[in-house]
Amino acid sequence: MDTVTMKEQMIAIAEEETLSEIKRLLTGGAEPLELIEALREAMSVIGERFEKKEYFLSELIMAAEIFNRAVALITPRLKVKEGGEKGAVVIGTVQGDIHYIGKNIVASLLRCEGYAVHDLGEDVKPEAFVEKVKETGAKVVGLSALLTIAFETMKETIDQLKEAGLRDQVKVLVGGAPVDETVAGYCGADAYGKDAAEAVRLVGSYLS
Repeated sequence: MDTVTMKEQMIAIAEEETLSEIKRLLTGGAEPLELIEALREAMSVIGERFEKKEYFLSELIMAAEIFNRAVALITPRLKVKEGGEKGAVVIGTVQGDIHYIGKNIVASLLRCEGYAVHDLGEDVKPEAFVEKVKETGAKVVGLSALLTIAFETMKETIDQLKEAGLRDQVKVLVGGAPVDETVAGYCGADAYGKDAAEAVRLVGSYLS
């Protein structure tokens, strides 16, 4: 189903128009995951315009609010796979960063796939990841960051998992727009997810 109009409305930060179009698309049988991906693409454009100073901070904040409302409309339509929980995953945006959109998309998709997701939120200290892994016995940890200054915290988090004797028990995935294989290697991660779909695929490969 064509999501071009919805993406354009989202990029224009037109709240009511965007939400109305999403409702129309859902009524017409649109695939929820396709709508979420279209929203993510729109947010990427908005982020680029903000960096170029074409959008103000207030517009960026408004876009995030629209995104959250849009996802709230779409989430009930996502099909959760049956058969019980397939394993535990701890996820969060590392300390020093408060971005959450990408993380939230990954968490939602993992829940739809039947995983028990423990989302620690944003600006999460390394020790909080360690404690949650101890508490839940999770075999996968997802670290998210959109700011390059947070790479050090990613590395510190993985180092603390190692110091706690947990590193060999978990697979660590890192993600975020500036993250790549080089960053994953620097931090000591097992892999990086270039997008939400790839992150879900990697988790599946580790917990299958």
